[in-house]
Amino acid sequence: MTILVVATAATGSLLLSAAPAPARPIGLPDIGIPEIPGEVTIPDIPDIDNSVAERAFSAARSKLGAPYGSGGAGPDVFDCSGLVQWAYRRAGRDLPRTSGEQLATGTPVSQSELRVGDLVSFYGGGHSGLYAGNGTVIHAGTESTGVELAPLSSMPFAGARRM
Repeated sequence: MTILVVATAATGSLLLSAAPAPARPIGLPDIGIPEIPGEVTIPDIPDIDNSVAERAFSAARSKLGAPYGSGGAGPDVFDCSGLVQWAYRRAGRDLPRTSGEQLATGTPVSQSELRVGDLVSFYGGGHSGLYAGNGTVIHAGTESTGVELAPLSSMPFAGARRM
């Protein structure tokens, strides 16, 4: 027996159908030949959005609890812009080293349009982090907090960028 697999680009479905086997099928005594359904449809699998920003956020999230250190750019110690740069590099995108330079990169995004992984800048551009969703940001805060999640509203918002 031959099984034919057909993928259709328009629907994203797979269609499995049985094609005729040899001219003389072989059966087992008293059992016969089992029937195979003519078509089996596998449901569509939704696209997984794995953008550069989401991959950068995942990298930054893996560093929650890492210590803060002035000038730290990873992989074990971070300052704010060092964490953002390190995370985006893991996602395949190079960003400038300082918070001010990072705020001048990418496409401006309003606070109401933030998506996970967008660069968020605070204190007039002197501090950066990545939007974590639900009104939170992941950033390398201070020596006492290290890399943490914090409410977006806990710092004065200066702007955001989508890479």
